[in-house]
Amino acid sequence: MNTKLTLSLDRDVIEQAKQFAQSQHQSLSKLIEGYLRQVTKQKETTTPFTPLVAKLSGVLDARKVGNHKHEYADYLADKYQ
Repeated sequence: MNTKLTLSLDRDVIEQAKQFAQSQHQSLSKLIEGYLRQVTKQKETTTPFTPLVAKLSGVLDARKVGNHKHEYADYLADKYQ
């Protein structure tokens, strides 16, 4: 069932949206409806991991990994002295 909705938007935004809707071969109402459906739909479960990623997940403890950027910077500084 369709119901009317009144919105107050900046005139330039409306004009740009109308042009975009026309370039997509759909009405501005359908464009806005699609957008609202997209932002309000419940998030489905996260994208499933590949078997390899699932197998490796949790192998490393982030607290024990350390700051490798600092170590790599030191390595490069020593290498190019």
